[in-house]
Amino acid sequence: MSQQNAFKALADPTRRAILRRLKKGSATAGELAEQFPITRASLSHHFSSLKAAGLIRDERRGQHRVYSLNTTVMEEVAALVLDVVGKPASGKRSKRS
Repeated sequence: MSQQNAFKALADPTRRAILRRLKKGSATAGELAEQFPITRASLSHHFSSLKAAGLIRDERRGQHRVYSLNTTVMEEVAALVLDVVGKPASGKRSKRS
């Protein structure tokens, strides 16, 4: 996993929305395209960024490309964030400067 690619991919709201959708289960490119008001070319670009970051997987099933969440990489990213920011003690949130 490239940490830089993962954070770059997560910075985009459309990519985060794709990940939230895939959290519910695998979907074909066509099924995902129906849920996002962008061109298929733009959606394909988002898929490429998410794949390059290792956040999603794809496989060909007949004529369809099926995408799924790569939970292992998502867990690694979450662990990295928690390691950097630390875990808040007993539900207390840290104050921002």
